[in-house]
Amino acid sequence: MKEQVQSAEGKLGILLPGLGAVGTTLIAGVIAVNKGIAQPIGALTQMGNIRLGKRTENRYPLIKDFVPLAELSDVVFGGWDVYADNVYEAASKAKVLESSLLDAIRPELEAIVPMKAVFDKSYIKNLDGDNIKKAASKHDLALAVMNDIETFSQKNNCSRVVIVWCGSTEKYLEETDVHQSVEAFEAGLHDNDPAISPSMIYAYAALKLGVPFANGAPNLTCDIPALIQLSKETDTPISGKDFKTGQTLMKTILAPGLHARALGVRGWFSTNILGNRDGLVLDDPDNFKTKEVSKLSVLEDILQPDINPGLYGDLYHKVRINYYPPHGDNKESWDNIDIFGWLGYSMQIKINFLCRDSILAAPIVLDLALFMDLAKRANMSGIQEWLSFYFKSPQTAPGLRPEHDIFKQLIKLQNTLRHMMGEDLITHLGLDYYQDLVEAL
Repeated sequence: MKEQVQSAEGKLGILLPGLGAVGTTLIAGVIAVNKGIAQPIGALTQMGNIRLGKRTENRYPLIKDFVPLAELSDVVFGGWDVYADNVYEAASKAKVLESSLLDAIRPELEAIVPMKAVFDKSYIKNLDGDNIKKAASKHDLALAVMNDIETFSQKNNCSRVVIVWCGSTEKYLEETDVHQSVEAFEAGLHDNDPAISPSMIYAYAALKLGVPFANGAPNLTCDIPALIQLSKETDTPISGKDFKTGQTLMKTILAPGLHARALGVRGWFSTNILGNRDGLVLDDPDNFKTKEVSKLSVLEDILQPDINPGLYGDLYHKVRINYYPPHGDNKESWDNIDIFGWLGYSMQIKINFLCRDSILAAPIVLDLALFMDLAKRANMSGIQEWLSFYFKSPQTAPGLRPEHDIFKQLIKLQNTLRHMMGEDLITHLGLDYYQDLVEAL
């Protein structure tokens, strides 16, 4: 497969629907890294190593030195937002990064101005804005987004473009007939079908142009049969959904450990407070339901109570998110976990995680953009399940249970990269290090 991976020559355009806290934090970070005033901490593509061959070979290159990723110096940013603020203004209002850092890169940030967004208040009641596209139909809106993509690419001399959804969580939607095929979906665009959300319009526009699309929110977006079909028809990678940042990151680290040691879990109560735009949007019950479904699926898929009823059959799992403006982008989460061990004796674990939501999300967006671009150049189309590492609710093939264990997800990601570059996959069996045992067998 190594011979099939095209080089990363030329500029890579990274377009973000949503230039709020996450998007502006990413853009400011990459510019700061390129100017040598910051480090890309948290980005596996920049600072992560990968083992090649046997442990005795001591081959641990950086991932960016192993696979042909786009250089950060070759990345150009753009995006859409319901507010017309340039990236400097938006980042200043988001209050994630210090003003001293933003001022050091102010000209570069001010040069990035959002394009008018596809927005419908019926999908996000708590959000307002006037930097919005007007069109007679959703099909016309899709054509306008396609024109934006092509114009941006030409203006910035991009050889490739990827799109990562960084917009707000839309209200909860379930699949309907309009989602079942490309033909039905395109008819629905012309008919302004209410089951076609703004995020779906962006995804459709991207896929029609062969532009990779990753969904960072829990919306029903590219995880519908119509857009999966379209991604295969245009040989385009898709992935999603919902960036795995704060509380769920902790769950996918801790729950696999409890499961590995066959320790039981009676209950897991999770609550969050956050005050950024995401928190405001999730203050509406319809939008919270979309997030709740994404967050609740994690434990059930890791612990699998159906095959471990004695340990997890009575698991009670509750998730709460509360909007609290004073915290801004500083999310705080509490988890109370009631576990039991040998002879059924009860124990408790309590976690208080004070995290910076956008600081955790920004490197995820960067990694997804670079890996989705790599997947496109490696002729990998359709669902990219190997990128589950980055998502709360990983998209999988229909009927396939998602893998939420972050350690298994990392092994899958790394083995995909090894496969891509013609290296041996690593199983961690290790018997060949103990020659006497191997010969005895």
